[in-house]
Amino acid sequence: MTTGPFFRSRNVTLASETGPMLRDALPARREARRQLVGTLFSSLGRGLTLPFLYIYLTEVRHLPGSSVGLAIGWFGLLTLLLSPLGGTLIDRYGARRVVLPALAISSIGSGSLALVGDIWQAFASLTVCGLGGAAIWAGQNTIMTTLTGEHERQRVFGLQFALLNLGIGIGSALAGTVVDVTRPGTFQFIYLADMLCYAGPFVILLTMPQVGRRLVGDEPTAAGPKERRGYAEVLRHRPFRRLMIFSVLLTVSGYAQLEVGFTGFATKVAGASTRIVGYSFTCNTIVIVLAQLLVIRLLQGRSRTRALMTVGVVFAAAWLVLGVAGYVDGRNTVISAIGVIAFGGIFAFGETLLSPINPALVNELASDELRGRYNALSAMVWGISAVIAPVSAGPLLAAGLGGVWIVLVAGGCLAASVVAYSLRNLITPEQDGLLTPAAPLTPAPTPA
Repeated sequence: MTTGPFFRSRNVTLASETGPMLRDALPARREARRQLVGTLFSSLGRGLTLPFLYIYLTEVRHLPGSSVGLAIGWFGLLTLLLSPLGGTLIDRYGARRVVLPALAISSIGSGSLALVGDIWQAFASLTVCGLGGAAIWAGQNTIMTTLTGEHERQRVFGLQFALLNLGIGIGSALAGTVVDVTRPGTFQFIYLADMLCYAGPFVILLTMPQVGRRLVGDEPTAAGPKERRGYAEVLRHRPFRRLMIFSVLLTVSGYAQLEVGFTGFATKVAGASTRIVGYSFTCNTIVIVLAQLLVIRLLQGRSRTRALMTVGVVFAAAWLVLGVAGYVDGRNTVISAIGVIAFGGIFAFGETLLSPINPALVNELASDELRGRYNALSAMVWGISAVIAPVSAGPLLAAGLGGVWIVLVAGGCLAASVVAYSLRNLITPEQDGLLTPAAPLTPAPTPA
């Protein structure tokens, strides 16, 4: 397709604007940049399989839907239960010794799904996946924190989130063009490809022997042996506890509602087709990939708690737009479809605000001795929300109370904003991101 002079000049302008923003977002250390490449690899594999597990097990392997639901639920529960153990192991032995085996185990689990023929085999494969996946996210965030300085950490976490969505989007698009329920081999192919994608971050971390070592040793001090510290101390940390309350409220009322609540309301109440729902998710991915670098730049030096407050307001606005789409169903289907798609874009803008701030603030509050536990508890929020959200959305939508559900999730997001406002008085200006020093223009020297 040929383009006119306007479009060519516009593309050049976009490239000239995006280039400096990307360079600003990249971390100074080479090891951190390589970790980001590993994130892209693993998210590509995740995208290949993420939308198709239930379809594969029920329509290709012809396993009972109720049993498949239990198997997938077991995977989520196992990951949630093992996350605290993962944080403890990271602090005790170092993230490297936890993440490398976890990546290998996850790779085996994903590859074994290609060979599933019975429900007990599905349970076994998903158990292996849960054993591996419980510590990967907390371990990788811990590693990334040690490879970045305070001045760049927020930007790098935002870039990591953009790459994660880019990989998932590309993987899902590729898998969608390949899989066919009448050809089981196509599904086996994507699970074997996912297994190989785990090799990316595994090899990258393996080739950096000094990365991910234990941060603090057990050497005794002059006052005596080093005191054992654990999750009790983390939970006594009042600012972190307040941040976790915010995260639970926001995730239960936001992210965790996408799979059941959003899709159920969009199709049953707003009358949107599955294609429109797919367009909404596509819009979400495009906005994240295109806007994340700009948002990273805008957030630099600004209050983190104020940004978190804004996230709650934006998420609430997205749910209200979806509610309007349901209200006009039957009167104007075009407006209804536009509302469902617009929801994905508005929600994505809130995600671009949240993704750099939340992990950066978690690691700003954490100490080196307990950094793994802080990241593990932060990751557990997603598992807790994934259990609560379907239980709250499903019965309300089934009872025809979609409007009540919209009010509840929008109110939950606004309540999260109130909690974020209360966090401002519990942290220092430095922790709030207001006194972030300027980023160095040259990369920091890499240790031998």
